[in-house]
Amino acid sequence: MATVTQDSATILRLRTGIGAVGIALPFVLTIGNALQVGEPVLLTSISGAYYTGMRDVFVGSMCAIGVFLIFYRYQRADDILGTIAGLAAIVLALFPTKPGVDSLLMGISDSPKGITHGIASAVLFLSMAIFCFFLFPRSATPGALTPRKKARNVTYVVCGILIILGLGVAALGSQLLPATAVDTVRPFFWGEAVAVVSFGVAWLAKSNTILRDVES
Repeated sequence: MATVTQDSATILRLRTGIGAVGIALPFVLTIGNALQVGEPVLLTSISGAYYTGMRDVFVGSMCAIGVFLIFYRYQRADDILGTIAGLAAIVLALFPTKPGVDSLLMGISDSPKGITHGIASAVLFLSMAIFCFFLFPRSATPGALTPRKKARNVTYVVCGILIILGLGVAALGSQLLPATAVDTVRPFFWGEAVAVVSFGVAWLAKSNTILRDVES
């Protein structure tokens, strides 16, 4: 395997930062927006926070995740995928789709900016899943597949499945449900939230913040 190009402490800090921001983002945006508008209302989507008073928090958080991912260095595959995902996160933040668009199918066809946003979203979600299914479960040291590592591997796979399911809910929910149900349930928001939180949990597990073990 390729040599790690960052010290262990830096790697763990970057993993923890990515995980913490990912888990917190849906909650912070939702609570912050509700406080600003004065009523408990869900966003149409996480990306929709761009058009609310939480715009700076959304853009700043996505850019922070992007920078963390770009600077993350572990093995070669992690380096490449982290850079791709990081760039996608930053592009997603800086190229919003139209206000009120809560469907991936609409979001990728409404304008050049929307197309860019949709592609970046797809790349980011796909990268999230690849990390969970293929990169995180690997053992850095031969023979280091401890019982705790096996438990973490199950966590990664479950998170990967939830990311795919969340993306499916986000992509199809607004198309299949009646308009009144979409406005009430906000499937696009919930799909994105499940995917982002699951990604965050996987990164926290990889950082040894949860399910601690000697092997990372």
